[in-house]
Amino acid sequence: MLTLAIQKSGRLSEKTVKLLQECGIAFQNGGSSKLKATATNFSMEILYLRDDDIPECVADGIADIGIVGENICLERARSLTIVEKLGFARCRLSIAVPKNTEYSGPADLNGLSIATSYPNILRKYLAEKQITAKINEISGSVEIAPGIGLGDAIFDIVSTGSTLLSNGLREVETVLKSEAVLVSGPELPDDKKTILKKLLFRMRAVNEARNRKYILLNTPNDRIEQICKLLPGMKSPTIMPLSTAGWSSLHSVIEEDVFWEKIEALKAAGAQGILVIPIEKMIT
Repeated sequence: MLTLAIQKSGRLSEKTVKLLQECGIAFQNGGSSKLKATATNFSMEILYLRDDDIPECVADGIADIGIVGENICLERARSLTIVEKLGFARCRLSIAVPKNTEYSGPADLNGLSIATSYPNILRKYLAEKQITAKINEISGSVEIAPGIGLGDAIFDIVSTGSTLLSNGLREVETVLKSEAVLVSGPELPDDKKTILKKLLFRMRAVNEARNRKYILLNTPNDRIEQICKLLPGMKSPTIMPLSTAGWSSLHSVIEEDVFWEKIEALKAAGAQGILVIPIEKMIT
């Protein structure tokens, strides 16, 4: 049985549970007090932990694998392997300064005091840039540090930037782009590697489908070649004749962002009755 450590509560927990459910894995969610659950249809046990504890738990062999923010994984600096980037819980770790502070580049950080909850990531960045700055490690509301004299700048997680603006700060350097990752310890027994391979197969099928749509449209036969160039599909579009002479139904799979870029071109090429259908799983 494979043991997976996940966040007990919070945004990452919700998205992780949703991913596992979309992978067809049935288990009881952690709730407020439950610390462990066993999947009823997959050889996996789930541990519910604080996200800060997940890297240590996996590195020490208490759990075989874990799902955690890449920023937490790198900050803890344990001997872990990032098996898969999962594409959700995206954020960035950035340096921000008071909005009226002049800033022209990383060299302006020399001699400053920077408040952060991620001293190891910041320390590595400063060393790479050959910057000498004081690191003030604090927890909690890092963004208020300049206002109360705990730092000239901050290094913290940024999602939308609204919290920085509300505290009179502006983002000047993006140090790390982070997302949820699946991590494992240095060694897994062969039987657990087999289970992990099955889990990865399911996760990849879900993630491949997440930003793709199934497209159905009607097209005059003399426009098929032109429309096929706009919708190449996984290999090539499926084309089926309609009962109306001279018309066919064309089916394809395309990334949603690409579809919106090409919708006007499709209509101009003669496509009609365009349907856009979500895909639950996609195996390439």
